[in-house]
Amino acid sequence: MVSEGGSTVPLAQRVTFQAALEKCSKVQIPRLIRWQFKLEPDQVLRVEVKLLDSWVSSQFYYARMTKDGRIRVPRLVLSVLGDEKPSLAGCILEVTLEPA
Repeated sequence: MVSEGGSTVPLAQRVTFQAALEKCSKVQIPRLIRWQFKLEPDQVLRVEVKLLDSWVSSQFYYARMTKDGRIRVPRLVLSVLGDEKPSLAGCILEVTLEPA
């Protein structure tokens, strides 16, 4: 779906970006990606996360974006990703979003 004023389309493909894990286990989706693919808070996304430069395999889950453009990473996923680290806050994650 292309709007008349620009070339924004809803998310119909995989989008990968890197982001730092924030407090409360949240990851900020870049504004450019949110605008380009018209991401809405009510849209369910398949999220895949992986610690950057880690041997641990990636984990995926389904989530919705909050109004401020963040997605929450479940505690179980974080515990699998960082089994040797007590806290992952500030670590860089490779995040892949797909339509659910």
